[in-house]
Amino acid sequence: MLISRECDYAVRIVRALADGGRKTAETVSAREKISCQFTYKILKKLEKNGLVRSFRGAQGGYSLARGTDEFSLYDIFAAVEGHTLLTACLQKGFDCPMNRGDSPCSVHAEFARLQEAMVSGLKEKRVSEILGPLRRCP
Repeated sequence: MLISRECDYAVRIVRALADGGRKTAETVSAREKISCQFTYKILKKLEKNGLVRSFRGAQGGYSLARGTDEFSLYDIFAAVEGHTLLTACLQKGFDCPMNRGDSPCSVHAEFARLQEAMVSGLKEKRVSEILGPLRRCP
C-alpha cells in the first residue's frame, strides 16, 4: 500500500507552514519542490477542512489554522483524500460476494483489523511529533 502523492505533498505543505507566519503558495511550492498548481489544489483542501487559513491581498498567503500539536496525520490525510482504505471491500456499502452474513470472509476481517490499526496509528501521531525540530529533509 502506498500513501498517495497528494497526501505526501499535503504533509510537506504543512511542514512548510509549520514555522509560523504567512507564506505564499509559490513560496511553499518552491520550498517543497511541488508544482504550484498542485500546491494550490492541496492548500484549498486543507483550508476547507480547517487546517490552513488563507489571506487575500498584498500581505496574503497561507498559514496553519492550528498548532501542529492540535492535529494528526489522519487529519491531513482525511482532508486530502477523505478516507484512506487498504482495499475497496472496506468501503461502506461495498457488495462483496465473498463476505456474506452467513459466510464471513476471513480476508475481509484481517483487512478490517489492519485498517483499524492504520487509522488508529495515524490519529495518534500528532504532526508536531513528526516534524520535531524543524529541519529540511535531504
